[in-house]
Amino acid sequence: MKLALAGINHRTASVELRERLAFSADQIPAALDDIQARGAREALILSTCNRVEITAALEEGVSTEILFDSLVAGRASISREALRPHLYLFEDRDAMRHMFRVAASLDSMIVGEPQILGQLKKAYAQARERGAMSGALDAVLTRAFTVAKRIRSDTDIGENAVSVGYAAVELAREIFDTLQKKRVMIVGAGKMSEAAARHLLRGGAAELLIANRTLAHAEQIAGVFHGQVVPFDRIDERLKDADIVITSCAAQGFVITREMVRRAIEERRNHPMFLIDIAVPRNIDAEINKLEHAFLYDIDDLQHLAERNLQMRREVAAEAERIVDEEVTRLEARLRERDAAPTIVSLQDQLETIRREVLARYRPKLGHLTREQEETLEALTRGIVNKIAHRPISEIKRLAGKSGSTEDRNEPVEGELITVVRRIFRLGGS
Repeated sequence: MKLALAGINHRTASVELRERLAFSADQIPAALDDIQARGAREALILSTCNRVEITAALEEGVSTEILFDSLVAGRASISREALRPHLYLFEDRDAMRHMFRVAASLDSMIVGEPQILGQLKKAYAQARERGAMSGALDAVLTRAFTVAKRIRSDTDIGENAVSVGYAAVELAREIFDTLQKKRVMIVGAGKMSEAAARHLLRGGAAELLIANRTLAHAEQIAGVFHGQVVPFDRIDERLKDADIVITSCAAQGFVITREMVRRAIEERRNHPMFLIDIAVPRNIDAEINKLEHAFLYDIDDLQHLAERNLQMRREVAAEAERIVDEEVTRLEARLRERDAAPTIVSLQDQLETIRREVLARYRPKLGHLTREQEETLEALTRGIVNKIAHRPISEIKRLAGKSGSTEDRNEPVEGELITVVRRIFRLGGS
């Protein structure tokens, strides 16, 4: 069995090419069938906005080119030759390592992001449901999930905000300890402020207030978030109700002034207020920072925090890479031992058959034997068989337990030894 993986990702191909090569959910079952029809024993398709990959367990003698064919199948506008410069291909140990890195988000655009693991689990479930996942590849995927979990628990790869939205949540928690029952007001609902509000609501914030010059837009967003519309000319009046304020609107001059926040904090009986100004030019008067109980951050503050945290994740990734290499070596040895097991069992069965046949042929010539003599004869012949089998079985297990590279390059690899053993003892399939 040979493990192979071919695909493109955000580093090797443009978004336009990734879109053209992507598989929709309803295309994947037929595509899995196609890969197996081309000679794959097992197959998996992972198609996300940042990558399109096909992984397969191939029968011996089946070319990895079938993965390229499956990637372009049914796509008349994309030729294999045009696609090849953007493709990467991994086999066996390298394929395992790549899958572990993908599952642990070490190969993601944002290191440590959690979405890819869920996407990989969904792809795995689709393959199993289609009957395309049952052996070695199944074992690799199952281990990949375990490796991702280990990296999450043993390192800080997923800690610290690396986007503006997550940074807003992180800062809000520093100010309030908890986001439970906190109200968020969006003023001028741009995409970035909506994203920040979404993260805050997922983090536990209770309610969203939306103020926008275009009432229809405010109502649309309120419908999505189950929020409450605040007329734009009543922001000053409702500011006291907001624990967290996010502004992102095009305006000449400040939409929220120092005096507005001072009055709001007074009406809030000095309960703190967290303000995020994502707009350029700014919507909130920087003088607000001089007010007690008011905490103002602008887009630069959030981006600097996200960039600092992303660098911290990159540093943590070095430890995660060590874990990946360790787990690949462990799984590779386990798979090689599993591949060797049928030969070991066949050898033992063959020798036992020979022992029984020879014993049956010569047993009548020995005449009457006592029970003790019968047991001695059985032990003697079994001992001879075990002695004969011991060396080849020990060598197969020893080489199977290695990671695929040996210090002595003249030493046979495990697959070669298995072939020799099967031929010498005339085992089935040789």
